[in-house]
Amino acid sequence: MRVYLLVMLVAAAVTFLTTPLARWLALRSGAITAVRDRDVHATPTPRMGGVAMLLGMAVAMVLASRMPFLEGVFTGSNQAWAILAGAAMVCVLGAADDIWDLDWITKLVGQVLAAGFMAWQGGVQLFSLPIAGLTIGSSYLSLGVTVLAVVVAINAVNFVDGLDGLAAGLIAIGGSGFFVYTYLLTRDISSTDYSNLASLVVAVLVGACLGFLPHNFHPARIFMGDSGSMVIGLTIAAAAIVVTGKIDPGMVSDRQAIPAFLPIALPVAVILLPLLDMGLAVVRRLGAGRSPFQPDRLHLHHRLLEIGHSHRRAVVIMYLWTAVFAFGAAALAVWTTTTVLIALGAGVLLALALTLGPLRGKVRGAPTARGAS
Repeated sequence: MRVYLLVMLVAAAVTFLTTPLARWLALRSGAITAVRDRDVHATPTPRMGGVAMLLGMAVAMVLASRMPFLEGVFTGSNQAWAILAGAAMVCVLGAADDIWDLDWITKLVGQVLAAGFMAWQGGVQLFSLPIAGLTIGSSYLSLGVTVLAVVVAINAVNFVDGLDGLAAGLIAIGGSGFFVYTYLLTRDISSTDYSNLASLVVAVLVGACLGFLPHNFHPARIFMGDSGSMVIGLTIAAAAIVVTGKIDPGMVSDRQAIPAFLPIALPVAVILLPLLDMGLAVVRRLGAGRSPFQPDRLHLHHRLLEIGHSHRRAVVIMYLWTAVFAFGAAALAVWTTTTVLIALGAGVLLALALTLGPLRGKVRGAPTARGAS
């Protein structure tokens, strides 16, 4: 555990220290989010924080590769480096979008290429699902399902990145729950080797998000931009793919029979709010006869602003919802199903009370946000 925490700390420190450099690059290159009618920031704000996040992740991964404890993660497979390469590819794509505002088709093609490279060259693919031993028989079908899963995760995170500190905080919190689960399950299966690629990737990602948050929390001095949302979306998807189907249900103890399906359920819980937000946005826009990629002001975080929550409180409430579902799912690895359901119910009631309760201020009228997606 201490090794993972050290790697997480390194990713956070490098990201924190290099974010001012990313801000300078954004200002020099014109990667600046102007103030529009639908925005909440009062002054034009640079956006290219994903560059600093990628640097933090890269330095942490290189350091991890030199640690004896994690040696097995890097030997015999290039999955770790393929994930980092895929993150670098979408970071470059996102940085180009931050500067030149690429059209959605170009971004989608770039995302598919990055996901395809990571899957085809690095072997980061979904070969099986921990549901009734389901195996994906065709290599091409496996590649297609993998690319689809990665692209969906990338865009889900991008859709929810609409308030200062929101996307980075959601992934940091949800990723922490994911890390706890992968670490505990690996420890339960192997009593001698606790190293695990999924745990490493999530630890590095959580560290990068935590390092970026001080610069990004309201009022933000820099936005992560597409260079950041694409990186964290691809990385959390890659960690989910690595752990999904890798756990043999027969090796899981009877006490943990229920968590056998968690490798697929927990990643969904981690990005449940982004997935829900994206799904609602696509249905809403298609129903109105518009492109699903056309921005609007009706995201979940916009709704929180509309019913009277402040910027910061809306972000914290979404943090709470993510924590409830992510840690609720991870708790199945150590608690009984009944205990988890009771705790989950209590958490949902608390989150609901804070969302709809008396802490709300006066209704602000039309919802506003940075409106990236």
